[in-house]
Amino acid sequence: MASHVVGYPRMGPKRELKFALESFWDGKSSAADLEKVAADLRSNIWKQMAGVGIKYIPSNTFSYYDQVLDTTALLGAVPQRYGWIGGEIGFDTYFSMARGNATLPAMEMTKWFDTNYHFIVPELGPETAFKYSSHKAVSEYSEAKALGIETIPVIVGPVSYLLLSKPGKGVPKSFSPLSLLARILPVYKQVIAELKAAGASWVQFDEPTLIKDLESHEYAVFTKAYAELESSFAGLNVLVETYFADLTPAAYKTLTTLKGVSGYGLDMVRGSKTIDLIKSGFPAGKYLFAGVVDGRNIWANDLTASVTTLSVLQDIVGKDKLVVSTSCSLMHTAVDLINETKLDDEIKSWLAFAAQKIVELNALAKAMIGQKDERFFKANVAAFTSRKSSPRVTNPAVQQAAASLRGSEHRRVTDVSARLDAQQTKLNLPILPTTTIGSFPQTVELRRARREYKAKKITEDAYIAAMREEISKVVKLQEELDIDVLVHGEPERNDMVEYFGEQLSGFAFSANGWVQSYGSRCVKPPIIYGDVSRPKPMTVFWSSMAQSMTARPMKGMLTGPVTILNWSFVRNDQPRFQTCYQIALAMKKEVEDLEAAGINVIQIDEAALREGCPLRKSEVPFYLDWAVHSFRITNCGVKDTTQIHTHMCYSNFNDIIHSIINMDADVITIENSRSDEKLLSVFREGVKYGAGIGPGVYDIHSPRIPTTEEIYDRITKMLAVLETNILWVNPDCGLKTRKYTEVKPALTNMVSAAKKLRIELAIA
Repeated sequence: MASHVVGYPRMGPKRELKFALESFWDGKSSAADLEKVAADLRSNIWKQMAGVGIKYIPSNTFSYYDQVLDTTALLGAVPQRYGWIGGEIGFDTYFSMARGNATLPAMEMTKWFDTNYHFIVPELGPETAFKYSSHKAVSEYSEAKALGIETIPVIVGPVSYLLLSKPGKGVPKSFSPLSLLARILPVYKQVIAELKAAGASWVQFDEPTLIKDLESHEYAVFTKAYAELESSFAGLNVLVETYFADLTPAAYKTLTTLKGVSGYGLDMVRGSKTIDLIKSGFPAGKYLFAGVVDGRNIWANDLTASVTTLSVLQDIVGKDKLVVSTSCSLMHTAVDLINETKLDDEIKSWLAFAAQKIVELNALAKAMIGQKDERFFKANVAAFTSRKSSPRVTNPAVQQAAASLRGSEHRRVTDVSARLDAQQTKLNLPILPTTTIGSFPQTVELRRARREYKAKKITEDAYIAAMREEISKVVKLQEELDIDVLVHGEPERNDMVEYFGEQLSGFAFSANGWVQSYGSRCVKPPIIYGDVSRPKPMTVFWSSMAQSMTARPMKGMLTGPVTILNWSFVRNDQPRFQTCYQIALAMKKEVEDLEAAGINVIQIDEAALREGCPLRKSEVPFYLDWAVHSFRITNCGVKDTTQIHTHMCYSNFNDIIHSIINMDADVITIENSRSDEKLLSVFREGVKYGAGIGPGVYDIHSPRIPTTEEIYDRITKMLAVLETNILWVNPDCGLKTRKYTEVKPALTNMVSAAKKLRIELAIA
């Protein structure tokens, strides 16, 4: 039985691509240097998979930024503003679309389905001209072939590409990118022809939008697209890959009747009901790429259970047509356990990173043909037994406290308008108050101090002194800029989730368990293996220190329970909501300790609230109910005069705006600028929002510095749909990834725009 990998992490085991990209962007290395690092990474990945015994090895899953942007480059669908005049798309145009440049903003970035990965949203319109403009898929296939490794080139499918697109600037919002199908298919035919000429025997089209709740006319576009492409498939095997959820019966029927398709990739982990669809009927003679190894989490596969599933599937589709696969690309998991020095042996035995998952795949494939590795399977059973019985996993007191939460909604007693009045009396803020989201730039010196403290190369006193000095600089800078509500800059924090997880029980941490979030940005998700509690205060010391340095309000900065959950590798032995309630109770204690210490403004970030929404609409209400409830648990007991903020970024929030209102925060700051101000449309459509709100006025994920006029214009647009007394002025997100040379002028312009409008509003 053959094995298959949907995709593999790109960054490298030690984030080699991240550092090569940032060096190139900073002008410290050449394009050739970057390309050399990339080629070495690709070569090592292909050789690793071939060495393990994977038959169907993917190529063209490597990317310098993201695979949807790669497809935009392939199709030559470059927005006109970037000045591209044809030819092979190079780094200048590619990275301008991704990151912006000195004069142009970047394209919109949003979450890839319900993951913490982001993609660059294509901008299309009636005038978009498509032309084969990036030969990356063919060149990478040929590159692997030159190494003696046969691969499956992977391309985002034509229909998913269009469904993930949006109308470009100046294009009516009613425009449907699906209307462009006939224009993009000739480019796909060219790619297919070149791949066949290069010797490819398989090609993989990723069509993940098939798992969404689509309309009948959208399913019809899939049928039409593959019928049109069928003639170009002659002599080629075609795999259509789906992932992240169950297919609906309509989607399953659409998928399994596509013309010219040889096999179907199905997620058997998150698509837990998919097996029922397969039992109801599977096309004779077609391949089933069964995704039984989880590409979204780091727990070892239950090999015995997977063999049982594969045996059922084998009886339906036949041994020769069943392929053991990952549930999705392994880019959503960490790279290799071999690099882990921080994890103890017990927890390590429970885990499988990408490198271990491809070994699991091969072990399953061999077991299905009677070549079971008894030692490997025995160790797997022992690990599962260890995890179930380990006393470090279960805390009865925590379980009981979380179970008791169901009886109350945990709402603050006073309504938000009365609370805002009480808070204004205490805080005395101007109209259009200015603030930032939390973090300030993390300098080389700052990172070194944290690293040396962890390595015990400097004393705790020396570390605290270094952090105090940095906090003092950040406070003074904000006072000089005349920002109204300050932050301490978070110099002591490595990551907004990891920092808290390190201080909570039930969490473990890897040394190199990095996962790509977007571009060169990587996160190292904590591993929630057991019941969660808070042994002691986590942020009070730093927030109190910062508040002592200024008379202005200082925000206490926390990460909310839903974001901690969604940005961690979560235990899979109990429902996610139970784990979230446990985290909420821990954060509730922290909120109350901050308030007791005199912190009057507390921000509880829920950046990942929207991201965690299930992809099936029928499952969304239950998720939003417990997610919003978890947020309210954290702050239901504070005084009216304590102002609770939350922050959200880079997702489409319009469809959950009522759940956001139901969170009952006093102020919400939310991404707005990079998504072309979509958020404001919900208020134009009549949604009333009585709490404070700060739709971001500039994009911090681009090095570009916005002008005062540009920010003034954004605030003016907000004032057209939002009341003056509830509007806040702030950037889109935290400033951690930016440089002070960018942050200072950007914030200067932000404050200037707010002050200019205050004067105009006072006169009016």
